[in-house]
Amino acid sequence: MKNRLLILAFCGFVALTSCNDFNRMVKSTDNEMKYEVAMDYYDRGDYNHALQLFDLLQASFRNTPKGEAINYRTAQCYYLQSDYEIAGYYFNRFTQTYPFSKDAEKAAFMNAYCSYMLSPESGLDQTNTHSAIKQLKSFIEHYPNSDSLTRANQLLTDLNNKLEEKDYNICRLFYRMENYSAAITSFENMLKKYPNTEHREEILFDMAKTYYDYAENSITEKQRERYESCVEHCNTLSYLYPDSKYLQDVNGIAAKARKKLENIQ
Repeated sequence: MKNRLLILAFCGFVALTSCNDFNRMVKSTDNEMKYEVAMDYYDRGDYNHALQLFDLLQASFRNTPKGEAINYRTAQCYYLQSDYEIAGYYFNRFTQTYPFSKDAEKAAFMNAYCSYMLSPESGLDQTNTHSAIKQLKSFIEHYPNSDSLTRANQLLTDLNNKLEEKDYNICRLFYRMENYSAAITSFENMLKKYPNTEHREEILFDMAKTYYDYAENSITEKQRERYESCVEHCNTLSYLYPDSKYLQDVNGIAAKARKKLENIQ
């Protein structure tokens, strides 16, 4: 008890001392005191100093309860400084080193969450998004009764929505580039890939426009088929979304396509 009080007293003293005092602690061979000081730094939010001491203590406390605490808090230090890539590495290492720890489940979730935080906006490369999805699915599979399950599913939904948004933007990019064949194929594939997409109404409208423009720029032999596909998508949109904000525009497109069909022999 006396030693514990002395250690805590030293921790309080360290909080007020200069860099020289910290350097002396770094060089100290008293690992027990060094551990208490590191924990004090961590508790006070001084993660840089805590990390330096944790790093020095890794080998000394390997495979001990204190080593477990050091490893988990090392990951937390990086996470609390928003260094998600390194934090994820240490959370993942913790789950592998201490699979039966009471903190293993939380570390597994935090590893996946760090990957989620590294996922970029939909217009950029989505490698990190795919990695985060894989890790969240793994977490859900291994911890089906976790208190974090709802949150994990929410994150998974967010990431899948991001991939869906990227795919939708690619479809529209093909249309803007006047690559109508690629645009139509992309829209069709998207409806198959995301049958419950929130963009279904927009996609049907986009496809009607695309088929009309495709027909306009096609050879005569191909026009009838493409104008008919345009009318078909216009009718589908009108049927599924009778109050669609695109209804006036789509009726105009359908009327123009029907008129074109009347003039095709």
